[in-house]
Amino acid sequence: MKETILNKLNVLEARARDMAFCAKEKVKEFIGDEDGMGTVEVILIIVVLIGLVIVFKKEIDGLVTEIFKTINSDAAKVTG
Repeated sequence: MKETILNKLNVLEARARDMAFCAKEKVKEFIGDEDGMGTVEVILIIVVLIGLVIVFKKEIDGLVTEIFKTINSDAAKVTG
């Protein structure tokens, strides 16, 4: 009876070691995984672009207004 209990404990101990090893490997794999980095980079780029638009709003507005004025005057020349 005592040997059976010891055998079962040994089996449980071996399974626990295997599970701990698997868990350790999964954690290493998760930490080393860089698939999400692309998303973070894109979000940071968008934030920087939005910041630039906010800082240079007046200049951008003036530039776009001038471009549309030029387009409209050139279109009027073409259509007569």
